[in-house]
Amino acid sequence: MDFDQRLERAIERGQRQRSADDRQRAERAMTEDECKNLHSKTRLDLSEHIEACLKKLPEYFPGFDFESVVDTDGWGAKISRDDVAQGAGKLTRLYSRLELVIRPYSASHIVELIARGAIRNKEVLSRSHFQMLAQLDLEAFRELIDQWVLEYAEKFSARV
Repeated sequence: MDFDQRLERAIERGQRQRSADDRQRAERAMTEDECKNLHSKTRLDLSEHIEACLKKLPEYFPGFDFESVVDTDGWGAKISRDDVAQGAGKLTRLYSRLELVIRPYSASHIVELIARGAIRNKEVLSRSHFQMLAQLDLEAFRELIDQWVLEYAEKFSARV
């Protein structure tokens, strides 16, 4: 066998090896259905944690109303409160709220947490955090939810 034949066989072996590696990578990668299922489980778990955290705030700050959020923007919960202040001879409506939601599944294969908060008509919190489904760390999300709720509670108590 001459060099050209051995070279052609070596190239063929390399191509077969690359095809086998590609197949293995494809098998290891999550399918679209697996991604949707993982996102759904994660969304349920995190939205329950959000609800548990936000349900505690009205115990410490009476006047807040709790509401679950399930809409096109995502799943989670929010608390809101209307206050009235008198100044310069007129009444002013003061609105406070905190909303945390997990965004719906998207083709980008991420889990995204959105937080928006306002105290007495002023936005004090606007954050988002995401992780790829393949590198998901639920505990990090839970800690972040706790941190954002605690931060809002601290800011609210300082301004009321």
